Amino acid sequence: QVQLGESGGGLVQAGGSLRISCAASGRTVSNYEMAWFRQVPGKEREFVAAIRRSGSTYYADSVKGRFTISRDSAKNTVYLQMNSLKPEDTAVYLCAAGFILRSASVIATQQYNHWGQGTQVSVSP
Repeated sequence: QVQLGESGGGLVQAGGSLRISCAASGRTVSNYEMAWFRQVPGKEREFVAAIRRSGSTYYADSVKGRFTISRDSAKNTVYLQMNSLKPEDTAVYLCAAGFILRSASVIATQQYNHWGQGTQVSVSP
C-alpha cells in the first residue's frame, strides 16, 4: 500500500511557474504508474500528466509544452513543474498511483487506486 501527500501549491500570477510535489510512503514510486489530475468544483477530475514505470510520459493537450512530470526515486517523490501558467490552470491538483498494463490508457481515473488529498494551485490574471 502506498500513501501519497501533495505539497507546493499556492497563488501565482499568469505566466509564472510553480513546482508541486507528491511524496510517497510505503512503496516506491518507481513501482507504479504515477499521475497528476486536477479538479475544480462542479467539474469532473481531469487528467494532467502521467509517468509510467518505464519512464514514458504523457500529457493532456492543454498542458503539453508547459508542464513536465518527473520522478525522483531516491526521494520517492513525483513532481509536476508548471510553467507559463494560465488562470484556467487553477484547480486542486491530485497525485495518483496505480498498476496499469502497457496496453491500457493512463488517462482514466479508474486506473488509479491510490490518491493524495490534493494541493490548491491558483493562477491570477
